[in-house]
Amino acid sequence: MTATIERLRAGAETLGVALSERQAEQLTAYGALMLKWNKVYNLTALRDPDSVLTHHLLDSLAVIPPLQREWAGQGTLLDVGSGAGLPGVVIAILRPDLDVTCLDAVAKKMAFVQQVAGELVLPNLRGLHARVERLEGRFDLISSRAFASLPDFFSGSSHLLADGGKWLAMKGKNPADELAGLPTEVAVFHVEQLTVPGLDAERCIVWARKQA
Repeated sequence: MTATIERLRAGAETLGVALSERQAEQLTAYGALMLKWNKVYNLTALRDPDSVLTHHLLDSLAVIPPLQREWAGQGTLLDVGSGAGLPGVVIAILRPDLDVTCLDAVAKKMAFVQQVAGELVLPNLRGLHARVERLEGRFDLISSRAFASLPDFFSGSSHLLADGGKWLAMKGKNPADELAGLPTEVAVFHVEQLTVPGLDAERCIVWARKQA
């Protein structure tokens, strides 16, 4: 456990994220819970701690500095197609000023997120079993990670984005083809390249808002 925390801290530092002792423990416990539940429920295809650290925890931590830049204060965030809670749980741990709702159409995955919220004492986190198209409400930020094509993500969640809100879509390589087919009401204002320690793959965030 100690070695994992040290690797996590080192990776986070490379990303420009300074983890408190509690945050490092919460993230490590989250990874351990994911592996434990994965023995019974198919939460993720990854089965070993090293892969969970790089492909899930550090990959999700990479969004924290850009998120701090784009939204520094309190707010609400909806993580669409969250699966095992990525990046929503990681955001909830690092940003207690954001109320994070993880959304997924698979009930067992949201039961897992609820378990994480309870065990790690994260009052700003909840898991919600629903389809995004049928959800009601307004959120300042709407995130996704490898959830769907950009046009489907934006059109499916457009009714949930608050005035002045922002979308952040975590993708692999620059999705030029998807960007060319966006709905007219969506304005992409930044495609941000990310480098994740220990992960030899392209990563980026597509930032967007509604057209004025």
